[in-house]
Amino acid sequence: MAAKRDYYDVLGIDRSASEEDIKKAYRKLAVKFHPDKNPDNKQAEENFKEATEAYEVLGDEQRRRLYDQFGHEGVASGAGGFQGFRSAADFEDLFGGFSDVFGSEFFESFFGFGDIFGRTRTGGRRERVIRGSDIRYDINLTLEEAAFGKKVELKLEREESCNDCSGTGARAGSSPVTCDQCGGTGQVTRTQGFFTIASTCPTCRGSGRVIKDLCPTCRGNGTTPKSRKIMLDVDPGIEDGTVLRLRGEGNAGTKGGRRGDLIVVVHQKQHRTFLRQGKDVLCEVPVSVYQAILGVDIKVPTLDGKMVKINIPPGTQSGRTFRLKKEGIPYLKRWGKGDQLVKIIVRIPKNLSSGEKKLLQQIRNEVQGTDTPELLPVSKFE
Repeated sequence: MAAKRDYYDVLGIDRSASEEDIKKAYRKLAVKFHPDKNPDNKQAEENFKEATEAYEVLGDEQRRRLYDQFGHEGVASGAGGFQGFRSAADFEDLFGGFSDVFGSEFFESFFGFGDIFGRTRTGGRRERVIRGSDIRYDINLTLEEAAFGKKVELKLEREESCNDCSGTGARAGSSPVTCDQCGGTGQVTRTQGFFTIASTCPTCRGSGRVIKDLCPTCRGNGTTPKSRKIMLDVDPGIEDGTVLRLRGEGNAGTKGGRRGDLIVVVHQKQHRTFLRQGKDVLCEVPVSVYQAILGVDIKVPTLDGKMVKINIPPGTQSGRTFRLKKEGIPYLKRWGKGDQLVKIIVRIPKNLSSGEKKLLQQIRNEVQGTDTPELLPVSKFE
């Protein structure tokens, strides 16, 4: 048996490809090799299956991570090899706006996917399921929460399937009836000269059926708004601006359509004393001019709350930076941490006592040199 090709090579994408890049690549191959377009072409059929299998893995975040780490063996366990799409809704989600580009009639006749989309036959038409819309949710985290992770409770309003009508939109005990205008075909026709033009029925919007007796609870929508609480595990090391997708946690679909997704956008608040620089954190520590000249041991707070001792050697200049290894931000979903950078700021006293002034004047008189400063080369500037 021939060895399986690398899934990234199958789709013709880089390993850094985004989710959208993966979808676009698969759409292109699905159109090119679909069996309806290539009848009796075994090679095209094999190419179509190979591309679909690749998308099955790379289009799923968890399975893609396993594949990146362990290859084909990592996704073979429990997967049973290629089994087609995980659900009809997954395929419809992939080709989301595809039928809008070419027209639903062309899409169905060309690909022959009417049944797997979950459409129910009404007369000569199939009623298209409608996927629920996505919900955006923004969360604000402190630097510590972003660094070390946190469980966040998300409180949101989302559309749920109406309990009274089971999502049909019709009053309990009733059901949708055949559309009078199109006779259940979902299309109306008009003649222009030698041509007969068919278009979507404006009354039933192509479904072939209309609701005469609306559900009083949802007013025919099939869904009602409800409050929900969802617990989200934020991984340590998450960055500001990260977008998380919780599949199936969005608004309910209608006519049997799958739920939308919950899109969580992460925002990191500014910290009072620490500045994040990638996986490193920067802080500034003031020392007196005397400490900078003579040297001193100081204790510096770290992001996790502990104190770490640093030796400031004699003659330390203002702006010098010391590095505390592995005291920074953890790497997201892998071992290791960044560093903490400690920048020394030498504070010059503004108000001196008479004794301090006298002592400093004595030191100045003993220092050899001139009052005319020597210019430094540009390379010495910070």
